[in-house]
Amino acid sequence: MSLIKGRGAQSNSESSRFNLPSREADGDWLDFRLEDEDAPPPLRTQITEERARTIITRNNSPDIGFDQSINAYRGCEHGCVYCFARPTHARMDLSPGLDFESKLFVKPEAAKLLRAELAKQRYLVKTIAMGTNTDPYQPIEGRWRITRACIEVLAACKHPLMITTKSDRVTRDIDLLGPMAADGLVAVGLSVTSLDPALSRKLEPRAPHPHKRIAAIRALTEVGIPVNACISPIIPAINDHEIEALVEAVAEAGARSVSSIPVRLPYEIAPLFREWLSEHFPDRAGKVMHHLQSIRGGRDNDPGFGSRMRGAGPYADLIRLRFDRARKRYGLGNGRIALRTDLFVPPGDQGRLF
Repeated sequence: MSLIKGRGAQSNSESSRFNLPSREADGDWLDFRLEDEDAPPPLRTQITEERARTIITRNNSPDIGFDQSINAYRGCEHGCVYCFARPTHARMDLSPGLDFESKLFVKPEAAKLLRAELAKQRYLVKTIAMGTNTDPYQPIEGRWRITRACIEVLAACKHPLMITTKSDRVTRDIDLLGPMAADGLVAVGLSVTSLDPALSRKLEPRAPHPHKRIAAIRALTEVGIPVNACISPIIPAINDHEIEALVEAVAEAGARSVSSIPVRLPYEIAPLFREWLSEHFPDRAGKVMHHLQSIRGGRDNDPGFGSRMRGAGPYADLIRLRFDRARKRYGLGNGRIALRTDLFVPPGDQGRLF
């Protein structure tokens, strides 16, 4: 199979869920390079506007540290092959493979919907998380600015916010996030999975260069915005050798805390990941999957609450020991950054702020 450059997945996986049909390349969402007929055609990113009725998603998962989240986009152009959100595209009758990173949905009325939900009398203030499903600062945010519009609403209402991203574009919004941080209302989780640009391009083909992410941590912390560095996922025999170097780098950049999760392969991600391994690391594909299954009870994935975030067995214990020792060596916290909820002022009542 020829490599599709600039993409994480190398195919559209089939799914039995949500009536996903077997698909063929249909030509009208492909660009053909006539000057290089032997190369796979590059994919054109398609964007569809979605008219959502609500914007705050709620969950009651016991091993997730937030109750409320906002996802302004469906799908993610970063193309991280391991992304646990890929199966959500099947709900749109699309593939978790190439469709997930090339057929994107935007919610242009997100800020308006957010303002309406925050204004409801029964609204209960809890930290809102952004970036829990797809990246709020993926490339299309540069044009659509939906994430920024939502932050503007939250900043005006003095509402707590946790952002998770692997993009240095987050620094664009320092003018909003800095004052929020001064009130204890915001924290940023910035993901750095490798310091090796070549490996990063394979893992996350359209995400920013690792050094840009380290620079973003420094820029955020210099203005008082607390940063948790997310060294996730840890993939055996792929990036686990970098654990200590990654922790040292984010600590030197000013991160307040650091967290880590071993790679998860739920649902359709496992075959996509195996395909990716055979394309990029055929010499160690079997070794990688052996280690992954050893920390997931002999399976590709362990969906159990708690265990899915930690893994089990000797290899998982070793990774955890190395990570904890590195974290303590550099004086970093364990990823929990508490935010205030007592300053909230509902929309329409901002006169109380002045």
